[in-house]
Amino acid sequence: MMAGRGSTAAAGGPARHIPVMLPEVLGSLEPKDGEIIVDGTFGAGGYSEAILERADCKIIAIDRDQEAFRLSGLLAGRYPGRLMAVLGRYSEMEAVAASEGFTAVDGVTLDLGVSSMQIDEPERGFSFMQEGPLDMRMGEGGPTAADIVNTLPEQELADIIFKLGEERRARAIAKAIVARRAEQPITTTSELADIVARVLGRKRDETKHPATRTFQALRLYLNEELDELAHGLAAAERLLRAGGRLAVVTFHSLEDRIAKRFLASRSAPPPRASRHLPEVRAENIAPSFRLLNRRPVEPNRAEIARNPRARSARLRAAERTEASAHPLDLVALGVPRLGSSI
Repeated sequence: MMAGRGSTAAAGGPARHIPVMLPEVLGSLEPKDGEIIVDGTFGAGGYSEAILERADCKIIAIDRDQEAFRLSGLLAGRYPGRLMAVLGRYSEMEAVAASEGFTAVDGVTLDLGVSSMQIDEPERGFSFMQEGPLDMRMGEGGPTAADIVNTLPEQELADIIFKLGEERRARAIAKAIVARRAEQPITTTSELADIVARVLGRKRDETKHPATRTFQALRLYLNEELDELAHGLAAAERLLRAGGRLAVVTFHSLEDRIAKRFLASRSAPPPRASRHLPEVRAENIAPSFRLLNRRPVEPNRAEIARNPRARSARLRAAERTEASAHPLDLVALGVPRLGSSI
């Protein structure tokens, strides 16, 4: 679920962050001279840098992470007038593009999840592999993961861990969290990881840490990542001109399900007319995308060997048609709804 979004070449340092499936993403976007492309998850700038090298185009770079915004300034200096960086959410790409003077763009790329840059900084609190404060915020302000685990009712915690982490023993984990916080607040990544590990245990042949799903769930909830994805895909659909291309890299099943359903629903042929049903206007049901790959593209063995964090990546890509954008239905896309019983 963790991507290496960029290359610190943009910062003048060694290549610490490796763009996932970079040739495949470039092949899907096919950037050309004069085009406008949105990089909705700038990270350390790996995709943006490669796109700017490939064609004499312009990039609208969006990220809610302050460090990513700083790196974008360094990259912009190498490509004067071609990189427009904005601190914000990619679901707001229409307003961002309008603020830069554009009502339509030729490409949108999204590299989802948490970046290597965030994972590798213990003070950000994303990883249980390093001791750090239980934070997990992609942007600034708002509650932290520590606030969530120390204040939410047990049932709400269980709901989050079950639906966003796909963790079968969510109730037991939530119960253990509430019991521990009654003794003292949970403030660090190692404390939370230890609580989960004690509940689930750990098998010798287990490759994933038992806390992986719980940490994923808290991060997705805290940063509203799945709602952000659904609204971001819909924004891209509205913003892309006919012939424009969308490339989305996902890292876990919940993300990929949303991307898959979104593109499948918008690339299917219109249903046959029925004399028993009211007439439906063709432009409201015509496909708004043409799939560029029927099955998701996966990283090859060589890339996984170079960058193990790429192993779960999936690339889905499509080309915009002239049809109108479809209404957004979060339930149909499989965006989990919290608050119901588990």
